This record gives sequence, C-alpha cells and structure tokens, in this order.
Amino acid sequence: MAELKRTFDILTAAEQNFNKEVSLSVKRNNRWENFSTNDYRKNVDKFSLGLLAMGYNKGDKIATVSNNRPEWNFIDFGMSQIGCVHVGIYPTISEKEYLHILSHSDSRILIVSDKDLYDKLYPIFKKTSNLEEIYTIDDVEGAKNWSEILKLGEVKREEYKDLLISRRDDVKPDDLLTIIYTSGTTGLSKGVMLSHNNVVSNLLLAHRVTGYLNSNDRALSFLPLSHILERVGNYLWQTLGISIYYAENLETIGEDMRDINVNVFITVPRVFEKIYDKIINMGRELSLIKKTLFFWAVKVGNKFDPDPSKRSALYNLKLKIANKLIFSKWRDAFGGELKGVISGGAALQPRLARIFWSANIIVQEGYGLTETSPLISANMPSFPGVRFGSVGVVPPELEVMIAEDGEILERGPNLMIGYYKDPEKTNEAIDKDGWFHTGDIGTLDEDRMLTITDRKKEIFKLSGGKYVAPQQVENLFKESQFIEQIIVIGENKRFTAAIIVPDFEFLHNWCTIHQVRYRDNDDLITQKIIIERFQKELDKYNPELDHVAQIKVFKLVMDNWTPENGLLSPTQKLKRKAVQSKYQHIITEVYS
Repeated sequence: MAELKRTFDILTAAEQNFNKEVSLSVKRNNRWENFSTNDYRKNVDKFSLGLLAMGYNKGDKIATVSNNRPEWNFIDFGMSQIGCVHVGIYPTISEKEYLHILSHSDSRILIVSDKDLYDKLYPIFKKTSNLEEIYTIDDVEGAKNWSEILKLGEVKREEYKDLLISRRDDVKPDDLLTIIYTSGTTGLSKGVMLSHNNVVSNLLLAHRVTGYLNSNDRALSFLPLSHILERVGNYLWQTLGISIYYAENLETIGEDMRDINVNVFITVPRVFEKIYDKIINMGRELSLIKKTLFFWAVKVGNKFDPDPSKRSALYNLKLKIANKLIFSKWRDAFGGELKGVISGGAALQPRLARIFWSANIIVQEGYGLTETSPLISANMPSFPGVRFGSVGVVPPELEVMIAEDGEILERGPNLMIGYYKDPEKTNEAIDKDGWFHTGDIGTLDEDRMLTITDRKKEIFKLSGGKYVAPQQVENLFKESQFIEQIIVIGENKRFTAAIIVPDFEFLHNWCTIHQVRYRDNDDLITQKIIIERFQKELDKYNPELDHVAQIKVFKLVMDNWTPENGLLSPTQKLKRKAVQSKYQHIITEVYS
C-alpha cells in the first residue's frame, strides 16, 4: 500500500489497491450518480492544474461551503496536493460568522454548492475584500462555475503537468492542510490549524476501531464534511476501499440507507435519537399481540451486556428470539446489512448503544475535538474494549492525563498546530508542557477507558455552594420520549430548574390516545394534564440524581433550538448563553 503521509496519498493508495467502479456516489433528483476511482483522479488533477494556471501557490487559502457530494473531494484533494489550504465552512451558520471566517481566514476564493448558498453568500462575498471570486458547483445563472477551473486545467495540462508533480512532492506531512473554524458555544469561532500529519496519524489509529469493515462495504455520508469527524471518516472509508454514498438530504437518509443496503455511517446522537424514536413509535402502532412482542424484545435489549460472561444461557435464548422476530425488522429498516454506526459530537445515551448492540448493530461512541483531529478515544467493536456510558479506550499512541480539577488533557501527533492568527488563545489551550486542555471533565481508569462527566465551563454552583453538572442531568432526562431538548439552569440560585422543549410528534400521539384536545402547540403546553404528565417524567428520573441536581421546577416552551437560530452550534451542542438569554423572562419567573 502506498505510504500515507499526506491526505491526498489516500487517492494514490486507492488507485493501487481498490480501483473501484463506484468510489464515490451521490443521489441527485432521486437517482445515484457514480464516480469511479479513475474519474476521481481525473477531476482532482484537473482542479489542481486549473489552480496552478490561475497562479495559486502553496499556503493559499480556498474556502468551501457545500453539502456532501463527490465534488467536495475533488476540490479538497485538488487543492491539498498543490499545498493550498482548505477552509471548509458549515452551510448552517450566521451571516456574522461567515463574514468573520471568510475575512479572518484570508481565503482567496469561495466555492459554494448551490443556488441557495450562492444567494445567501454573494452579499457577504461582496463585503469581503480578500475574496477575489465566488464559484458555484451547481449551474447557477449569472455565477461563475467551478467547471471553469477544471476546463482551464484541461487546456493547460501539458504546460503545468511537471509543476503539478513537483508541487505534490513539495507538500510535507507537517504542512498546513486545513483551517476548521470551531464555533464553540461562546463568541466568534477560532480557526483550528491542522497539518496533514495531524489528520493522517489520527486516521490510521481509526483503522483499529473499524476492523469489522472491508472493501466491499458501503458507507452513507450525511453529516457535513466541514465537521472534522465526518471528514476524517470520509478519508477513513477511502483508505479501507469502502464506496461512499452521499445522501440526497437529511429527509432522505432512511430511504438512501435502504437503497444502498448501507453497512456503516457516522452520526451525532441527535439523529440517532430521532431514528430510535421513530422505530419505537412504529412499535406503538402495532396490533396488540405484535405490540406486546415488540416491547418484550425492547425489554430484553435494554438488559444487554457486552461482556458475554454476564449473559446467561436463558438470556441468550431470549435475545436470539428477539433478534429473529423483532430486531431483524429494525435492521431491515436500515437496508438489512448495517454492521456499525459511529457516534460522536455529543454524549450518546447508554440505553441507545445497549439496545442497538443487542440488535447486532455495533454502535461505537468516541470522543475528541476539532483540535485533536478529532479522535482521542473510541469504543472498540468487541468486549473488553466497549463500555456503555464511556467514550472508549485511549490508544497507546496518544497521551491522556486527568488534571487535579478533573479536566482531560491530551497530547500526541493528532494535536493541532494552533489557532490561526491567535497565539494568545493557542497558549491558553496548550500549556508549556504541550498538554492540550480539552475543557471537558472526566475520568480515566486502569484499562485506559475514558468517561466524560461534563464541560468544565458549564458546571455551575447553586447559591448554597453545591455544584451541578448540567450536561449529566440533561443527558439523563433526554432518555424520556416526551423530551426533545432541555437546558438545566440554576447558577447562583437556590435550586436546579429546567426549560424543556417537548417532542411534539410523540406528544401529539399521546394526546390522541388520551383524547386531549388542543388548538395548537402554544395551547397544548399550558394544559394542566400535559404539565402533570411532564412532572411524572421528572418524578421518574429525579431519583437517579444527587438531591442538589434534581430538577425542582420546569417550564415548557415550543421553539425548536437549531444552528440556524443560533441556539445550537453546527455540531448540535447547546449554546447555553444564547438559550438562557432567549428565555431570560422565563428564568426570572422561575426564580421570582
């Protein structure tokens, strides 16, 4: 296998080892459009040659805002093999963030995927002096198209082919590959600088975690490729020879999975929770006998232990029956051939991992940050390397230490170069001994198994002096099917409280069964019967918490919290300050 030292070596290795008819595929207008390894190489080289003909040099920055599609890969490798730096930006951030990232990154051109993004970003492009041009990937009337760069590359091939070879040789493993702006949950985003070696070293570690996959498998990709987890997953699938299929959009994920008989995908817990809730809601609509059987199987699955020695012969028999009669249909909903799911970006509820494992679907929760390229730890595909509720094993190549205050510190080849144009923040994050301060609180046991308990900055103190870790409380309450989103509050207050967004789809079904009449959601959340039902959920989960962390008062709201309205980060993390600011009137009411 060609030695992997820089990301674009992945394509050279694929040509030598796999050379597939379907290397990348995308669903457009309801049909799959395939690209072979050969097509991949042609497009990458044409893009590189076009950039060289336009006078692009090593270190020049190119920004992309795109949905997932094969062209993202052509552009990514096309720029990186001549030493240009990819600034991949989320398609769902605010105008203020776009303006900040596009100017701060010193990007020379901006490439967007479609008309909607072009219309949204053209006014920002006009305000950004360092941007020379904006291109689209789809045909958009009046806009320059990225194919112009490819055509230029084709025309100038003979003139620039030797330069392409020397530029490719000139890219070193420690050179800057990408700047990824992490929104974090406060302030303007910081530009994380990652080298080829940061990403490639991490990618090679990930091979150990995915040993159950092979070159005949198919991956579905739908998390944004601007997210470091999906991006490294995208590279990982290619090094394993797995064909990558890009979903048409978030609404078509289920259909796309069945279309391709998916074997693996990467997701964030929020998408996973929705898939699980959908399955459970379908179970509720079955006839009495089928429904009884369905929920018996769920009960069996909820008791699953990954340690085979802890499962009795009787339990294994029940599990076998549950798999044959019920869980086989769950697998069919994913296309029948799903082997594994990688979950990251936020905490996964242990019950979800447990039940899917019982259904013969390996769910691997891992942990990391953009600054660590991203993997710090991951659950393995088999016992003893898997523990529900933990974020898995730290590989021996990485060093992890728990600081005196409980913060997780990390160092290794995956650690970023630093924050772009921000030495001060870099020195805050990486101490003089080279330890990166993750901002997460956790524990590490003798088996190098890591568990996260909270974000350091999010732990708050009640007026009585006791500390509450809100994330832990939120993750527990999110197990309730009635709760879609929740924020736990109480800093410097007498008690812990919460603002809750109900899962309205589930709640509407519950109202139908219990004959609750309502005009709209606004009316629904004020009804006594509904408030009492939510109180029942609190009474169910509160006993699992320390007395100080138990939710004493809650308020229901009907807004959806999304990255678009600024209440979640692009990676679906809660922006606490923004949410608290939005509901300040409710918080005042709770504590008055």
